[in-house]
Amino acid sequence: MQEKVIKGKKNGMAMLLLLLLLYAAGIAVFVLGCVKVDQKPSAVAVSLIVIGAVWISLGWIPMLGLKILKPQEALVLTLFGNYVGTLKEEGFYYVNPFCTAVNPAAKTRLNQSGDVNDAGKLVLNAATQAATAEAIGKRISLKIMTLNNNRQKINDCLGNPVEIGIAVMWRVVDTAKAVFEVDNYKEYLSLQCDSALRNIVRIYPYDVAPNVDTTGDGIADEGSLRGSSEVVAERIRNEIQSKVADAGLEILEARITYLAYAPEIAAVMLQRQQASAIIDARKMIVEGAVGMVEMALERLDEKHTVELDDERKAAMVSNLLVVLCGNHDAQPVVNSGSLY
Repeated sequence: MQEKVIKGKKNGMAMLLLLLLLYAAGIAVFVLGCVKVDQKPSAVAVSLIVIGAVWISLGWIPMLGLKILKPQEALVLTLFGNYVGTLKEEGFYYVNPFCTAVNPAAKTRLNQSGDVNDAGKLVLNAATQAATAEAIGKRISLKIMTLNNNRQKINDCLGNPVEIGIAVMWRVVDTAKAVFEVDNYKEYLSLQCDSALRNIVRIYPYDVAPNVDTTGDGIADEGSLRGSSEVVAERIRNEIQSKVADAGLEILEARITYLAYAPEIAAVMLQRQQASAIIDARKMIVEGAVGMVEMALERLDEKHTVELDDERKAAMVSNLLVVLCGNHDAQPVVNSGSLY
């Protein structure tokens, strides 16, 4: 379905004035007929009454063709089931009064309005539906909108359950496809966001892991959900865009808004991260302590401060490493005797 933009129909004000004049004329004809019937009943007077009554009763029908559009709004019109075209520019239009506007997602609002449940699906109660339909009607918004896809629990490539949430910026670019190619383009977008998020998250580990290929080139890399968030977000955007292009939607951006281990393994993974951090810190401390001991022995040999045999050097190295690598301050022991 190709979009057809209707142009040259911005004559709503002129048609409104014309219809009001015709309506006033119909009322005048009806009153004139009534006056003539009272004065002298005749076929002409009865005809005037009939014509005026018919116009007063049916004169509102042409007014259905008056359409008002604000900036960044569109109206998809059909005539007896056939697609006529789309009004996309702001203005006061007049179209065929028997044209009807179509928007299957008119009563559907995304999470930007706070009416989506935790799974990211679209939920509305009856009162909200009525208020939304009255406020929006059948107009399609062309503005940039945000879908806040709430947290989902997904297993990463290592099988660890991860909770992740994304925000997707999107807009309608082809109103004909959005209305006619899918049943409800907003629900369709929400479901495709869920699917794309799961497909991409399963490729990556939460944190950098050995022997994991996230790019598909057969070579292990350092990609991860935590360290490569921008790359992951771009892949999610591309995945969603490939799915919703047939619905006339454009995905402008996707951003990760929440990322954490699932509660059932969060404590264990925290201990693992703490242990890894402690090991790294210990490695740094040991490397520094060994360097300081080497420097101390070299300085003692250069200055000839004291001559130490191998046994005494070993004892000195042991004592220095204990002092430098210990978690607590060392308690000094004063030797009041000779060195040997």
